[in-house]
Amino acid sequence: MKSINVKTSHPYEVIIERGSINKCGEYISKVTASRKSAVITDDIVGGLYGKTVEESLKNSGFECSVFTFKNGEQSKCLSTFGEILDFLAESGITRSDIIIALGGGVVGDITGFAAASYLRGVEFVQIPTTLLAQVDSSVGGKTAIDIPSGKNLVGAFKQPALVICDSDTLKTLPSETLADGMAEVIKYGMIRDKSLFELIESHDLDTVDEIMDDLVYRCIDIKRDVVEHDEFDKGERFILNFGHTLGHALEGWHNYTDYTHGMGVATGMCIITEKLASADIADRLKKCAESYRLPTGTDIPMSELLPFCSKDKKRESGNISYIICRTIGKADIVKVPVKEFARLMEG
Repeated sequence: MKSINVKTSHPYEVIIERGSINKCGEYISKVTASRKSAVITDDIVGGLYGKTVEESLKNSGFECSVFTFKNGEQSKCLSTFGEILDFLAESGITRSDIIIALGGGVVGDITGFAAASYLRGVEFVQIPTTLLAQVDSSVGGKTAIDIPSGKNLVGAFKQPALVICDSDTLKTLPSETLADGMAEVIKYGMIRDKSLFELIESHDLDTVDEIMDDLVYRCIDIKRDVVEHDEFDKGERFILNFGHTLGHALEGWHNYTDYTHGMGVATGMCIITEKLASADIADRLKKCAESYRLPTGTDIPMSELLPFCSKDKKRESGNISYIICRTIGKADIVKVPVKEFARLMEG
């Protein structure tokens, strides 16, 4: 077992261990005095791991109730959020109890927001079961839902009480979902760790399990460092958004249906790098993304994507921030007027 301590305003531990989902009740019992829990999951993950988690919780003395919703980004909305709040109330969850997010990024985001909102705050635990959630969304305390005007526009900062990452859960992922998470892994190498990027580019989607535990640990450790310096997203933490401004726009253009977050991030990283970095770096990034079966460009006119960028939560007044890596392993935050960003993208 490996663990990482995240020293934010509400410190917590991230456990990285194969098979840890089978012992989640034991680990969760150490972060709460209560023995009443509510598990929030989706219909895919619930079918795979719901009974395992429920049995582990009950074996550790927990009373356990489970809420399941339809998988997919479209469920990360106000109506599902309301259903979760009703479920927590009907289950008799109090401020001293524990809420558990079992699933990928959608489950973690909406469950965390519910935990931050219900009774003005209830402790929650993240059990991320996708690569994207393990290396990125489960750590750092950002929680949110989407509204028709844009992605992640409503949410709260809510640090978990514990994060349990079991790399064995990644073996049940479709290759497309695993590739989705690799976009965020590539991002970490680009923004902060050249040797990590070199490790990633020395493998591909078919061989990545050989280095998966190392990847998960190193990505989480990078995020830990960034979040500890900028917990509430006022400065340095912006570098974690490399590729995300265009990525979110692509997701929005596709109505969050047939275009995933990882696809958007990969495309966004490649487009901005091709425009602003050297040809060598752009080529390496593109080849790396392609080896994990990720897209590197789009045929959608930039004029159709830019309106989505103007709604991005990283916009401030008339300015928007974007991230550029002119050197692998180092990221710069650039703030420009929205009109200048539009000219850059259309050029």
